[in-house]
Amino acid sequence: MAFDLDMIKKVYDRFASRIEAARKTTGKPLTLTEKILYAHLSAGDAQQAYQRGTDYVDFAPDRVAMQDATAQMALLQFMQAGRPQVAVPSTVHCDHLIQAKVGAVEDLHTAVDTNKEVYDFLSSVSDKYGIGFWKPGAGIIHQVVLENYAFPGGMMIGTDSHTPNAGGLGMIAIGVGGADACDVMAGLPWELKFPKLIGVHLTGKLSGWTSAKDVILKVAGVLTVKGGTGAIVEYFGEGARSLSATGKGTICNMGAEIGATTSIFGYDEKAGAYLRGTKREDIAGLADAIQHHLTGDDEVYANPEQYFDQVIEINLSDLEPHVNGPFTPDLAWPISKFATAVKENGWPETLEVGLIGSCTNSSYEDITRAASIAKQAIDKNLKAKAEYTITPGSEQVRFTVDRDGYLNTFTQMGGVVLANACGPCIGQWSRHTTDPTRKNSIITSFNRNFAKRQDGNPNTHAFVASPEIVTAFAIAGDLTFNPLTDTLTNEKGEQVKLDEPVGIELPVKGFDVDDAGYQAPAEDGSQVTVQVDPNSSRLQLLAPFPAWEGTDITNLKLLIKARGKCTTDHISMAGPWLKFRGHLDNISNNMLIGAINYFNNTADCVKNELTGEYGPVPATQRDYKAQGIGSVVVGDENYGEGSSREHAAMEPRHLGVRAILVKSFARIHETNLKKQGMLGITFDNVADYDKVLEDDVIDITGLTEFTPGKQLTVVLHHADGTEESFPVNHTYNAQQIEWFKAGGALNIIRRQQAQ
Repeated sequence: MAFDLDMIKKVYDRFASRIEAARKTTGKPLTLTEKILYAHLSAGDAQQAYQRGTDYVDFAPDRVAMQDATAQMALLQFMQAGRPQVAVPSTVHCDHLIQAKVGAVEDLHTAVDTNKEVYDFLSSVSDKYGIGFWKPGAGIIHQVVLENYAFPGGMMIGTDSHTPNAGGLGMIAIGVGGADACDVMAGLPWELKFPKLIGVHLTGKLSGWTSAKDVILKVAGVLTVKGGTGAIVEYFGEGARSLSATGKGTICNMGAEIGATTSIFGYDEKAGAYLRGTKREDIAGLADAIQHHLTGDDEVYANPEQYFDQVIEINLSDLEPHVNGPFTPDLAWPISKFATAVKENGWPETLEVGLIGSCTNSSYEDITRAASIAKQAIDKNLKAKAEYTITPGSEQVRFTVDRDGYLNTFTQMGGVVLANACGPCIGQWSRHTTDPTRKNSIITSFNRNFAKRQDGNPNTHAFVASPEIVTAFAIAGDLTFNPLTDTLTNEKGEQVKLDEPVGIELPVKGFDVDDAGYQAPAEDGSQVTVQVDPNSSRLQLLAPFPAWEGTDITNLKLLIKARGKCTTDHISMAGPWLKFRGHLDNISNNMLIGAINYFNNTADCVKNELTGEYGPVPATQRDYKAQGIGSVVVGDENYGEGSSREHAAMEPRHLGVRAILVKSFARIHETNLKKQGMLGITFDNVADYDKVLEDDVIDITGLTEFTPGKQLTVVLHHADGTEESFPVNHTYNAQQIEWFKAGGALNIIRRQQAQ
C-alpha cells in the first residue's frame, strides 16, 4: 500500500536533464504536459522532438492500475507473457462487480459471495506476480489511486477510461486496454501517438452553487465527445490554482467524455495540501523542491496560443452550474436555461432518482457540499421527493464522513448509502421502478449518461450535474426547479429557499480509517498457484489468436452496419454482463447487441446471409465462424467512444470478425483493436459509408503491401452483380503492422519472452 518513495525520487532526478534536452531540441518553452512526457520517454529518446498527433513514441510509465472487471482479461493475458513478476508497481481494485440493490452492507456481502471465484482469482494472481490487491469494499479505483498512489509529474496507465482522474495531482494518467497494461507489466515500452495539446485557461474563482464539476461540464459542451481525441488537456491560470486537488480530479476524470488522452493540472499549494492531508508529506516535500518543473514555463502561460493547438478561456467567476444530457455527456445546459430545455424537448419533468458519488464526485469536499444541502432539507422541513442514493468513493472517505456525521445527515433526509463501488454509474444497479416502459428522468453526479448506461432502460433520461445540484433536484423532485432562484413548499406549507452549499476541502480532524482494504502480495510468489476451473462460466484461460494468413482478405460478409453513436457500451454492454469479463467466449454473447442496425433501425437484429433470416448479432457471427467465413463491422463517427474495455475489441476478434470499418475511431478502442491483431480502418471519404449495402460481399485488398501511411482498398460486391471500390485509411505504424501479422501483440510478447 505504501508509495514507493525511491521510485519517485528517481523520476524527479531525471526531470532537469530531460527537460533541458527537450528545450534544446524543440527550441521553445515547454508546457507541463511536454515536460512530463519528455521525462518519461524510453531510454535514448530524450533528445528527439516529436510532431504532435503524428509520431508514435515509446514511454516508460511508473505504475499500472487495474479495476476488477478489466483486470481479469489483462491478467489472463499477462499470465501468458512468461514473467515471474510485474516490472512496475501495479495494483488491482475490486470496485466494478458490486451491484447496488439494498444498501452498502448487504450489497457487499452479496457481491463477495456471488463473485467469490473471480475475487479469489484476482487475489491469487496478484499474490503470485507481485501486484497490490484492494479488496471489495475498499473503494473505487480512481479515488483510491488519488489517495494513495498519484504523484505530481508521474506517469500511470490504467485499465479504465477514467484513469485521468489522477491528473488532479499533476500526473499524466491514461486509460488503456488490458493488452497495453500487459506490455508495461512485462517491462516493455508503452506506445502512444505524441498528443496534441489543448490549453484551458481558468480565470476568476468559483462561488455559490458553482463547482469544479461545472468546469468540465462546460468544457464538454465546447469540445463535444470527440473534440479532445488525440489531445491532452492542460488547465492553467489563477482559476486553476484556486481549485481543490479533488476538484481538479473531477475535471480530469470527465476529460474521458471529450475523448481526451488525458487531462492535467500543475502542482500547486492545493495539491501539496492534499498530499499532506493523505499522509504523503514526503512526496509533497520532493515535489516542492522541483515545483518549477511541475508546471508549464511562464512564457507558455503568458502566450498560450503560441504553444497549444487550441486554447479555451473560462472565467470561473461567471460560470453557471450546468446540467448535461440526456443520453450524451456533452449536451451542456447552464442552469438558467435548463428548465426551458426540459419543457421544449418534452423530457420527463418529474425526477425519479438522484444519485451522488462515483469515481467522479466522491471526495470529502463533494460529500460535505451535498450534505450541507441535505441538512437544509431537514432544518427547513423539506422532504426529498425523489429517491436519493450516495456512493462513497473509498473506505477512507466513507469512514471519515461517517465519523464526522455526514452520512447520518443523508440518512435523515431519506438517502440510502451504497457500497464503496462503481454501482449505478456502470449499470450495476437494481433499479426500483414500477414501470420500466415509462419515460423517466434521473440525475447523477457521475460521468456518463448514454442510453441504458445506468439501468439498462432506454426510456431513462439521465442527466449529469454536481452533487449539490443533484441533491437539490432530489429534494424538489422536479427538473424545472432552479435552486439558485426558486423556492419550495415545505411540509408546513411555507415557501423556503435553499441557501448556497458550503463544503470543506479536507477534514479538520484528518482522514481516518479502520481497514482500508489493502492486501500486499507475497514476497515470493513462485509457490502461489493460480486456479482457473476449466468448467467455469466466469473465467477462461486464453488461447492465442491466429496469425494473419499473408493474403488479402476476401469474401467477407457484412455483419452489421451500425447507425449513429456506437460506444463500447453498445459493443460490449456492462451491467449483468460484467460477471463474464474473465470468460471471453461467454461475454462474446453480448457483442454489438446494443448497436442499431442501419437497415432496420433495430438493435441486435441483423440479416444472416447464410439463411436469409434476421437474428441476434452474436448468433449470426457464430454461424459465419462455424462456416469459416469472416465478416466486417461498419460504423459511424467516434466508434468505440466511452470505456477502455478491450472486450469490445476482443469479442469481434474471437468470433471471427476480420475488420472494423468506420468514419472515425475513439482513441482507446482503435488501440485495443490493433493490440488484438484486428484490422481497424476508416473511410477516406465518409460518404462511402452510404455505399455499403446489407447483402454485400466485401474484399479488403492491399494487405500484402501493408505499410504505414499507405491506403488499403475496400471492394463491395453488390447482390445485383455490380461492384464498387474505394480507398480506406489506417494509422498503423511498422510495429503495429507486426502485431496484425502475428495475430496480436501478445503473440509477439510471448515469443520474445521465450527467447
